[in-house]
Amino acid sequence: MSEEHADRPDTAHTRPDGVGDATVRALGALSEALETTERARGALYTFHQLTGGADFQLDEAVRLLREAGHDSAADRVEQEIVGRNVIPGHWTFQIVEAYDRTYYRPFVDVEGRLVDELAAGRAHLYEAELKEARRTRGLPDHTARPGTAR
Repeated sequence: MSEEHADRPDTAHTRPDGVGDATVRALGALSEALETTERARGALYTFHQLTGGADFQLDEAVRLLREAGHDSAADRVEQEIVGRNVIPGHWTFQIVEAYDRTYYRPFVDVEGRLVDELAAGRAHLYEAELKEARRTRGLPDHTARPGTAR
């Protein structure tokens, strides 16, 4: 590969012919919204794991209440809180599953289909064009693509 060619983005990150600025901006906004949804999904998994961990920590609290002679208090925690639904009929895994099925997977599917239809499957065109506009050609760590020396 020539040095000049190595300093250009690969075709996977180059705007296909006929794709206008408005389409690139729109797909960039859609991608950004999906990235935010990915973060929300991560927060939902954090909620799931923290809530499950807290439920298991209750076992220690119940044990310590019993050791301290507070059997009725231990019974109350064990019966009213341990294993309780977090919203009616749902443990956290069911909330995660419903989110994935109802919102997350359809969003990923629509975004992917639109990138395929409107930009020949080339994702992150908006960001790739920002990189080209902002990088300093010829300096280390400002290369167009991975694995190039410049």
